[in-house]
Order: sequence, then C-alpha cells, then structure tokens
Amino acid sequence: MAGMDWLWNALGAKKGRNQKQSKKIVAEATTVADDLAALSDAELAEYTRENVDVKPAFLAALSVASTRTIGLTPFAVQSQATLRLLDGDVIHMATGEGKTLVGAMAATGFALKGKRVHLITVNDYLAERDATWMRPLVEFFGLSVAFITEKSTREERIAAYKADIIYGPVNEIGFDVLRDQLIVRREDAVQHGADIAIVDEADSVLVDEALVPLVLAGSVPGTAPQGHITDIVRGLKAGKHYTVDADGRNAFLTDEGAAVVEKALGIDSLYSEEHVGTTLVHVNLALHAQALLQRDVHYIVRDGKVQLIDASKGRVADLQRWPDGIQAAVEAKEGLDVTEGGRILDSMTLQALIGRYPTVCGMTGTAVEATDQLREFYNLRVSVIDRAEPLRRFDEADRIYATAEEKMNAVVEDVLERHATGQPILIGTHDVAESEQLAEAIREYDIDVNVLNAKNDAEEATIIAEAGDVGRITVSTQMAGRGTDIKLGGADESEHDKVVELGGLCVIGTGRYKSSRLDNQLRGRAGRQGDPGYAVFYVSLEDELILSGGDGESVTAHPGPDGLIEEKRIQDFVEHCQRVTEGQLLEIHSQTWKYSKLLADQRVIIDERRATILDTEKALEDFRERAPQRVAELEGTVDHDVLVQAAREVMLYHLDMGWSDHLALMDEVRESIHLRAIARETPLTEFHRIAVREFKSLVNRAVDEAVETFTTVLIDADGAHLDDLGLSRPSATWTYMVGDNPLEKKTGRFIQGVTDIFR
Repeated sequence: MAGMDWLWNALGAKKGRNQKQSKKIVAEATTVADDLAALSDAELAEYTRENVDVKPAFLAALSVASTRTIGLTPFAVQSQATLRLLDGDVIHMATGEGKTLVGAMAATGFALKGKRVHLITVNDYLAERDATWMRPLVEFFGLSVAFITEKSTREERIAAYKADIIYGPVNEIGFDVLRDQLIVRREDAVQHGADIAIVDEADSVLVDEALVPLVLAGSVPGTAPQGHITDIVRGLKAGKHYTVDADGRNAFLTDEGAAVVEKALGIDSLYSEEHVGTTLVHVNLALHAQALLQRDVHYIVRDGKVQLIDASKGRVADLQRWPDGIQAAVEAKEGLDVTEGGRILDSMTLQALIGRYPTVCGMTGTAVEATDQLREFYNLRVSVIDRAEPLRRFDEADRIYATAEEKMNAVVEDVLERHATGQPILIGTHDVAESEQLAEAIREYDIDVNVLNAKNDAEEATIIAEAGDVGRITVSTQMAGRGTDIKLGGADESEHDKVVELGGLCVIGTGRYKSSRLDNQLRGRAGRQGDPGYAVFYVSLEDELILSGGDGESVTAHPGPDGLIEEKRIQDFVEHCQRVTEGQLLEIHSQTWKYSKLLADQRVIIDERRATILDTEKALEDFRERAPQRVAELEGTVDHDVLVQAAREVMLYHLDMGWSDHLALMDEVRESIHLRAIARETPLTEFHRIAVREFKSLVNRAVDEAVETFTTVLIDADGAHLDDLGLSRPSATWTYMVGDNPLEKKTGRFIQGVTDIFR
C-alpha cells in the first residue's frame, strides 16, 4: 500500500504523516494497556475520565475496558480508526474489520468530553443491535446509551434522546427533528440536539441519499385516477398508444393514444382547459403507474398493500409510500383500496439534517470512491485504515456476455460447478424479480437456495449469518448497508476451516451497479479479516448500465460460442459506462443541491424565528405593538402566562402555515422552472430570484395574518381557541422520503412516503 500514498493524498485521504502519527500513538497505547490490566473496574473508569485528552492512555483504557465488558480486544487498526473519528474524519475501513466497535469507542470518547452523540445508522435493525451490543462498554464509564427505531413511541423517544449516546436510523432522527418543528411549547420537544454525528455507512447516507428530503405532511383527501381511467390505460399498447423515453423516466401518450382515451371517456380533448388540470393529470398518473412502475422491481404487494422497495438496499422501505397521486395510481392499478395523500408541512434533506451537527465524522468500507463528494459537500476528509490482516480475496475480471440470457446461463453454470465442491456462494442481483428468477433457475437442479430480498427482509440477519456455511447458496438484492458479517462456516463458524480449504466465500454479481462503491460493497462480503475469498461480476451488453452509460453507442464485439466476450476494449467500455453513470450521479447531486441549498438556508431562518417565539415573549410583544388595544383588553382578564402562550400559538400557527405554503409554491416553481426562466436567465437563477422574493414576504404576511387572528380569536383562561376559527393543527401526519423521480422530467422528483400517526 505504501506505493499508493500519492493516490490517497491526491484524493484528500489522510494516508501520510497523520496516519503515521496515529500508528505511533496506538503503539504507545499498547504498552500502557499492559500497566492498566491490574486496575479494578472503578479505578480503570476513573483513570479513563482523567486521561480522556491523553490519547495513548485513553486508547489503552478503552481497549482494556472493551476486553472486560464485551470480550472484544481492539486490533491496532481499530484503535487507529477511533483516533481518526475523534479527529473528525470519515474512515475507510474494509467490511468485517470491526466498525461497530470503532464507532462505540469513538462515541465513548466524545461523550466522556461532555458531548452528546448521535450514532446514525441506515436502518432500525443496526440501531438496536449495535446499541444493545455495545451497551456494557459505554455504561462501564458511567455513560448512558439508548436507541430509537421506527416503532419507538413518543415517550420512548423522549427518554432515549436524554442519553449520552443515541443510536438511531437517519430517517427517524430526521423525522423527529421535523415533528419538533410543530411544537408550541418547548417542553413538548422530543429531541435535545447533539454535538456529534457519527455516521455509519457514511457514503450511503452522506452521498447516495444526501438529497433525499424527509417530509412531514398533514393528511388531506387523496386524489387518484378513477377506476375506469385505470382500466382504459391498462388497455393501451406500448409503442402505439404511448412511448417511454430511453432512460425509462417518462411515458407519453401518442396522438393515437390520446384519441383512444378521449373516445373511451366521451370527451373532446384531454388538453382542453376543462380537462388539462384534472382528467389529464389522472390519465398521466395511471399511465406512469402502468408503464414505469413495475411490481417486484419498484414495489411489492403484500397483505393487500403496496410496499415500496428501496432500490439502493434491496429492502422494503418500511411504511413508505408515494404521495401526490402516484401511490393512489399504483394502488388503483393493483385493484387495492386507495389511500390518502397529504399537504407538506415541513421538509429537510438528509444533507441539511447532517449540517445541523457541529461535528460530523463517519465510517464505511467504500469511502475513498466518495472522497470528492465528501469534501465538496461536507468538507470532510477520508482516512484509509489498513486491514488487520492482508486481503486474500481474488477479484476476477468481469465476465462479459453479448446478451442478458447468455449471461444468466453462465451464472447458473458457474454456481452449479462451485456448489458441487461445497463452496458457499453469495449472488448479488439488482431487484426482487431478478433474484427470484435466478433462484428458480438454480432450484430446477434440486438445489436449495436462500433468497434475501424485499419480500423476506425480516429474516435478513439469519440468512446472512448462515450464508458462509458449507454448500450454502444465497441470492440477494443490494448488499450495501446490510450490516451483518458473513462468517465462514456459518454463524458459529463451526465449519470455518473447511470453507477456508474450499476457497472461502464466492461472491458473484449479476451486473455492475451504477456506482463502483456498490460493486465494492458486494465484493467486500468475501475475504473478511484475512479469510480467503473470490469475487466476479457477470455483465452483458444488454444491461441497463451499459445501455444508459453508453448513451446508445454501438459497439462491435466478437463473442465466443457461449456469448463470452474477452476483448480488452469491451472491458474498457464497461468501465467507461460505469464512469459515465457515476459522473451523471455526481452532476445530479451538484445541481440538485444548488436548488435545495437556498431553501435549506431559509429553513434555518425559520428555525431561528420559531425558537425565539418558543423561548421568549416575542409574539406578545409583536401583538402589543400591532394590536395594543386587544392586548390591553386581554391583560385585564387573562393570566399573563396564559396570554403569552396564546400569543405564541397564534403566531406559530401562521408562521408554520406560511412556511408550508412557501414549500408548496417552490415545489411548483421547481417543476416548471424550465418554462418560467426569462430570457438570458438560467433556470437556477430564476428559481433563486423567485425563492428570495417569496421568502421576504413570508414572515411579514404571517405576522399580518397572526394579528388579524389575534384580534378575533377567543382567548380565555384555557388559551386561544384556534379550532373555533378552523385553524387547528393536523393531529394525523404523514412522514415520507422523496427521491429521484423517474415519473417526471429530469427536473422532477420521485416520491416515496412513510406513514406515521403523529403522537
């Protein structure tokens, strides 16, 4: 690795002097640890608190405490990684090298310095598992640790957020922040903020899903395509009645298709003023649901409900939904009961959420590939941590085939040959449908196959834990963020040596992913902690990555009798296609952030004003200035504290509704900005101009409306009776996530929702 130092330095990764310094400190810590072994638990805990700023002594004490409490003695590289986290880096640490312990040690270090720490995970399972697993180590030092999950009640969340170290999935932490933006009394807050964010699977959270907005919405009646519209659209034929663009993001009615729909509905024109805002919208929603959203690829139907699939993780996105008619259109398509949508009350991207923490650090097995994004968007640097043991995994060059059918035939043949030896095999696929088709193809040979996809993700931990046992074949969708190591010889490693003799775990990818980081997440499942392993990816020239990344470029290849292509220029072409796709993803991130950043900055202003109203008598002071007679009247009949709270609730109601209206307006502007841009102005510039103009009037308008309400609403000993004026806050809300939208133009967004009853 020494010869690669120039590359890590060029990428912004700390692989030079700083790493040497870390290794020196760790070496000193090893010597100190020997002297600490004789201390009692109480003496060791006290020693640690006294030496928290003395790095060798602190690391030594952590190591001894870890051995005593959870039976894990940190490797030198784990102590080194802990140092880099404490210095605020994102650490690049291979799969299976012990990131869970590293995160807990760093969190303990921060907490011992009086900092509150959020250890952010990618899912509920990891939050609960890691908090429970690491609890003895954290509590050894007199610190408290807790976790939240999607199922945590409001009371459980309030208690959890009071701990020194809180484990939680990123979306749940974000939703709690949003819900706290609706409180009208400070004591109703669930969260209390945090000083430190330690982000697990940092590239996934900080890059892949960074611009996914978390949304809080109040329930309103949903709009859905009428049943007969769904039936009409179901009968349309691709290529004749509608077309789908090359990247599969948009579907369009042809003139012939529009005529068919118009005749079936008995109307003159879908595009008339009467129908363009209603009937046409419903037809387009039904068409998008029919043509672009595929069952067992984008969603599954389980227990009579549509459940979305998180494409980046291959799991059901628990309780997520599409709002704005898309969910309803899919439900109508599947013949299910149509649910309701919602009005956006507040929104925040994951990137803005992470920006709320004064200090951010993280860990992942694929950080180097995301170095540019981490530096550009977060000013974070990457530290590469060496493996405890040398890598023994063999990564074979891609096996490229002319057609998808030839590729899959080759995959099955390879699996059969390897299975005959007893070598365990993990196959990474791209979606539910592919995983099930491949599993069925293998089962035709009377071979048992374990399938891990969105339909059975509840069994995830068990399936992964046994995937390294002799003779096991596991077919899985995306492995990124799974969080459970595959141990050779099964969960108890009883057959470890036998699997080692067979060559370790064999990893097969059925196609390159859009990012090389996701490829490496899959590869990294083999060869953990010095074990042998093998990885290979099968690719076809018909794969989506090749078709989209190659931008329709025609390539001439000379496949063999079985379709295998062994020309180096085709290997280079596949690499080129992936680089193009990665570049597109980075450009989308950059452009999307430029649209999102201004709203994020405006949201900070709203947060600050809201905090001022909550924590002071600012609202009553404003009313005293704008409606002095009303204030004087009320001060004679209402207790001062009650009047302060009433003024606060009136002002917050109109501020919150004003912000909601602003978000809705800017969403509409963004969707149509390419039409609204004026001459010689870019869409982004015009968007910013409108956003600034509208925001300037938001607060003043909210105050004007609040004054009008304050002068008319009944305020007595029970406070302000806003409900009497129809100004009640929603008692039921949706929380959902919004991602990239294949259903609309490239400036659009794809909406995934999460239902939640506001407690």
